[in-house]
Amino acid sequence: MSYALIFFALLQNAPAVTPARLMSYEGTVRCAGLTQAASELEGGESAEGKALSDAALYWSLTAGQAAVAAGKPAGEADRDQSAARQLAVRQLTAGDDAARETLAACRRRTPDLG
Repeated sequence: MSYALIFFALLQNAPAVTPARLMSYEGTVRCAGLTQAASELEGGESAEGKALSDAALYWSLTAGQAAVAAGKPAGEADRDQSAARQLAVRQLTAGDDAARETLAACRRRTPDLG
């Protein structure tokens, strides 16, 4: 099951995103894709893997909230996140500097979930 479908189901009980954290739908999907890809590539055993997993959770939920706000159907939002993750896996695996910089920016915007 995809991150987006899981988190779409959780949206009813999710805390609202604060205005200071608002990003475009595309930006939140990009962060969701990058953090999901980085989490998958790192694995969950290390402290870094746990932090990436937390970031992926946060951005997936945030992208779900942005999709609802933008009036996107759940299926479309799920496809968008999946495509963003697939692209991010390719970019991170290839050592794409722009993708790494965007991932770092997404991580700086991720609240501490620990």
